[in-house]
Order: sequence, then structure tokens, then C-alpha cells
Amino acid sequence: MKIAIIGAGAMGSIYGGHLSLHNEVYLVDTNQSVVDQINESGLRLLENGQDVMYHPTAVTSTEGLGEMDLVILFVKALFSKAALSANRGIIGPDTYVLTLQNGSGHEDILSEFVDQEHIIIGTTEDNGAVLEAGYVRHGGEGKTNVGMLTEDKNGMLPAVKASFDCCGFQVRIHENIQELIWDKLMTNVSLSAVTGVLQVKMGYIAANPYAWNLTSQLVKEAVAVAGGLGLTFDEEEVLEKVRTTSRNNPEGITSICADIVAGRKTEVDTISGSVVRAAQKSGVSAPTHEMIVNIIHALEGKETKTP
Repeated sequence: MKIAIIGAGAMGSIYGGHLSLHNEVYLVDTNQSVVDQINESGLRLLENGQDVMYHPTAVTSTEGLGEMDLVILFVKALFSKAALSANRGIIGPDTYVLTLQNGSGHEDILSEFVDQEHIIIGTTEDNGAVLEAGYVRHGGEGKTNVGMLTEDKNGMLPAVKASFDCCGFQVRIHENIQELIWDKLMTNVSLSAVTGVLQVKMGYIAANPYAWNLTSQLVKEAVAVAGGLGLTFDEEEVLEKVRTTSRNNPEGITSICADIVAGRKTEVDTISGSVVRAAQKSGVSAPTHEMIVNIIHALEGKETKTP
């Protein structure tokens, strides 16, 4: 399969490296030093305590590469539109675009570049961290869950599974992928969002009654919004999952919290913001999520970390 992976961060590198074993893979990134390092010395992944070398082709421009069978998006969601716009030349009428990004509602942007029949959405349980240019630690491994918004008339999902599985991944095809995405989203729009607003570690949420009250309200609204989309979640089960995550990771720092501390833009629009947009579509009220989105965007605009 001819595959382009846009974004050579931790996850893009993990997928780009492994998929290059049995596919024609192009790893696309705007960082010239990363591209040069991969092309000159290979892509190094630290896996199970050992360095493993992979050799995808890294590029800063996809001009002249031709149309891809599959484009995988691994940039931060707020850069998705710009990344796809810059690489329109590799997207043809038969190209599928896959997103494994955090949050939900990515199909709204993807549909500007391909029709819904060529959009694949999903989640990944793999994780990693960039150690240096061209060197990534591959942490926990897990399933790659994928599905489509429409009927898979061309049998692309089984083709993706076969292509990924032979390279070491564990792909699971889901008939209702939105339910799985929202299951993961529940923790992000509650626990992650509140740690970002309060600038605290994950364990604080379950330990502090006021933080927990806010988190619970966010879960309650998200469950109601999901119901408006035809998805069914048990509020108490979701709350217990969030509470357990907080207690089991007392020193954990969420991406939203880390981005605000570092002065970076967050992915709140595809996390909490996706609940707000879904609420508008389904006619369900989500005022607390609207407030959270505004607060996080306000925090992004701070020039310093303290008043």
C-alpha cells in the first residue's frame, strides 16, 4: 500500500516506521532536521528496551509523489486543515484519509478534502515520546481501532487491517466507531479539561471535592450529548472510569495542562469543543463545556504563567 503519514512526531514515527516494513511509506514533516536525520541515519525507535531501526522515506514536501492509497494524519488537530491543504497533491479520488488523533469531530475537516466514503476514523492505544530528532520511545502497545462513517463499499478497512497487522499492529474494525471515540472522549472532556483549567496533576481531580463536582457536571453533559447522537453511556460507569484514571495516575499531566504551561495552543476545539458542536447539532444543552472551551482559550492567550 502507498501511504503518506503527515506528522513525524512520536505517533507518526511509530506508525511510519512499522508500516515501512511492508508498504511504500512517506513520512511528511516540516522540520528539515528531522527529515534529514531519518533519511541519513534511519528512524530509530526504542522498543522493549532496544533500539530498532526503520527506513521510511522522509520528506518536507509531497510535490511529485503522486496520489496515495492512504493518508494518515498525525498532526495536532488544530493544524489538520493546514496540513491537508499543503499536501492536496497526494489526495486523489481513490485516496482514503485516516485520523487517529485525539478528540472527535475530525471528519468535519477531513470532509473538505475527501468525500465521507473515503474517511476512516479511529483511536490508537499505542503511545510514545520523542527523545531527539529521529529517535522515539515506543511505549505501551495496544489496538488500533478503525471504522467508517458510511458503508465500506470498497473493502478498504480489511485492506488496512491486513497492511497494518503484518507490520506489528493490532487493528480492530468497528461497526460503530463513534461509540469507541466518545468513550475515550469522556475522559478527555472531563479529567483532561479540568486539569488544564486548574493547572493541576491528574490525581487532584478525584481528591478535591470541588474539582470533582466540576468534572462530574462535564460528564453528565457529555453523556446527554452523546445520547442526542444515538450513543448510549452509563453516567455512573463513566464517572467511575474517570475517578479510577485520576487515582491511578496521581502525578500524570494531561496534554491540555502541559500545552497551557508551555504557552502552546491546545486541542480543546476537538475535545471539549467537539461536545459543544455535537450539542448544537443534537439540540442538547452543554453550557459547562462551552464555559470550559472559553476558559482554556483564554488561558492560551496569557503571555506569562502567572498574573
